[in-house]
Amino acid sequence: MTLWNAVLVASVICVALKAVGYLLPAHWLDAPRPARVADLLTVALLAALVMVQSLAAGPAIIVDARLPAVALAALLLWARAPFLVVVAGAAVTAALLRLWGWAA
Repeated sequence: MTLWNAVLVASVICVALKAVGYLLPAHWLDAPRPARVADLLTVALLAALVMVQSLAAGPAIIVDARLPAVALAALLLWARAPFLVVVAGAAVTAALLRLWGWAA
């Protein structure tokens, strides 16, 4: 299977899942359990995306300036800092580590 075939198959699956969501009865989705699963699934997918983008370089796992920057961002988010401060703090951390040669 080529990459484009995989993209097309994934696209068809996504459209099918969206269609199934519209066809489900509303009372199934209003229950507390599906709402909780949907909330947690969103957070889990976002966390997985952040970790893949922070540690992956092709098929290899690379620890460079991105990892301390993400760690600082997580710490600032935990401390309830404004989002702009979180982004700026992570960017400055990565830039300084690269400038000082501590991380590629």
